[in-house]
Amino acid sequence: MRTRLVAAPALLAAAALLLTGCVDNTSTDAGSTTAPTSAVAADDAAVALLPAEVKDSGKLVVGIDPTYPPNEFKDADGNPIGWGAELAAAVAAKLGLEVEYQVSKFDNIIPSITGGKADIGVSSFTDTVEREKQVDFVNYYEAGIMWASAAGKDVDPENACGLKVAVQATTYEDTDEVPAKSDACVAAGKPAIQKVPFDTQDAATNAVALGQADALSADSPVTLYAISQTGGKLQAAGESFDVAPYGIAVAKGTGLTEAVQAAMQSLVDDGTYGDILDEWGVADGAIDQITINAASNG
Repeated sequence: MRTRLVAAPALLAAAALLLTGCVDNTSTDAGSTTAPTSAVAADDAAVALLPAEVKDSGKLVVGIDPTYPPNEFKDADGNPIGWGAELAAAVAAKLGLEVEYQVSKFDNIIPSITGGKADIGVSSFTDTVEREKQVDFVNYYEAGIMWASAAGKDVDPENACGLKVAVQATTYEDTDEVPAKSDACVAAGKPAIQKVPFDTQDAATNAVALGQADALSADSPVTLYAISQTGGKLQAAGESFDVAPYGIAVAKGTGLTEAVQAAMQSLVDDGTYGDILDEWGVADGAIDQITINAASNG
């Protein structure tokens, strides 16, 4: 997996703030953007699949937690950016809609969708069978899990019993991956892993860089980006593993799932999808066919 070289001034500022613990990911204001999608034309076939209520609104409300760089995070003005945010805006453009980001905590996004407050959720959701009980997922990427440790400190993710491991709260790493590893430690008569959850990925990264945790676990593009932004303070702890699909969360039974699938497939087919992933250095996880609910159907 390749990492993106930071060039934009806003991203340089974010990188400088990373190790100070001053990255501001707490805003709850909704925002919108049209910048990355000005050249994306609407796809008539995808538009035809839109539920009337969404089409008539003229906008696609996207639940997002911009605390997970480089997938979804904030620029210097607090606007959502990252390749996940750009894909969401491009999907809206394919559907002939304006994107409106609804910023919230990660664990509030699915309830917002099921409650009708957001149309879709784009926030690096791992598609799982359990989550599919609540929403549909339009699958658009394959990501693995990857650990990082402080530079010069070797950590083996398969032998981390007794270590402190930082994670972003409510992510798959927090709810499934690290707890399963800890349970295996206990079953083998070894010390449990001390999971240390943080509200944002920046905080989890800071904890390792500052020696407050032994390692962090996050999705592979996120871990690689964190390593690239910490001035040599972090290193990869092994290779990525447990590759699983990312999915755009959509309310069940609305018809919007098929419209989003068609829009994303159109982005794949016309090259826009690949261009966005290449821009951010995450093309290794690209897929050719956009599917629905891969966790249960794959």
